[in-house]
Amino acid sequence: MGDIAKGVLGGGWALLVGWVLPSAINLAVFFFAVAPSLQDLGLMRRVWPSSQSSTMTLLLICAVLLGLVLSALQQPLFRILEGYTLWPQRAYDRGLRTQRARRQRLTERVAEPGQPALRLAVLQEKLSRYPVSDEQITPTRLGNAIRRFEEYGHDRYRLDTQVLWNELTSVAPQPAVRQTETARTPVDFFVALLYGHALLALVSLAALADDDRDVGLLTATAVIALALIPVWYRSAVVATDEWAAAVRALVNVGRRPLADALGLVLPKELAEERRMWQLVTRMSRRPYHSAAEAAFAPYRADPDHQVPGQGAPVVPGRPQP
Repeated sequence: MGDIAKGVLGGGWALLVGWVLPSAINLAVFFFAVAPSLQDLGLMRRVWPSSQSSTMTLLLICAVLLGLVLSALQQPLFRILEGYTLWPQRAYDRGLRTQRARRQRLTERVAEPGQPALRLAVLQEKLSRYPVSDEQITPTRLGNAIRRFEEYGHDRYRLDTQVLWNELTSVAPQPAVRQTETARTPVDFFVALLYGHALLALVSLAALADDDRDVGLLTATAVIALALIPVWYRSAVVATDEWAAAVRALVNVGRRPLADALGLVLPKELAEERRMWQLVTRMSRRPYHSAAEAAFAPYRADPDHQVPGQGAPVVPGRPQP
């Protein structure tokens, strides 16, 4: 029983809350608001359960299956909302101009003298959801909110977390790793709700094509679903704040364990550390070049170097304590 609880509170919890639960909410609205108007269709008559208990069982099964499918598709789903996929060039360029102008307005308002403390804190919070570099701006608010912590490691330490994410999460302290997974869950939840409501609105509007449908219920479902889509989008943007803080903590506390695991010694000077991580990132992204031997020499750990928390190193031919 304890193992089951650990599994649910681990990665399973993120899947359950982030994707299965919003799928269940969307399907519940579909089952009880849209599906009754479609029951006279041949396919619906064959698959629609005959009792309330069977309906609930079907809802649960469909929610789990849909949640698993959405979880598997989360990367393309996020890329659409971030502005990387399915965006025409003109829309992409217009989005970039809009977001850059919005960030500039926020920067100017933050710099205005005499701002009340509470108002200034709100403006700074909004401004913090943008990347530091203007080159990293994306055409959507969600894309910028996510991009700000994707560039954090590179901006501060030249440690590209996009390239070294698997290495970083495999050696960083487990509380920090779990924190990033937990902090992402609310963002997944709102994104899943957003896509589900978009599908609900489309199905409801399509069902209105038949004059025999419950026009009032279908219209209300479509209108409410469409009205809630911007709410879920803004909620997803705000929810990235905790995700950004978790990734920032992961980078800050995970750099030394990552350096130790790679057989490197973390330099005392920040400038040298930035150069080291730039070399590590370059080594991971590009084919090997003989020049890397000399470049890495100042940062390579001595073979007798003891990794903190792992005891003495195992050296061939030396008796172990």
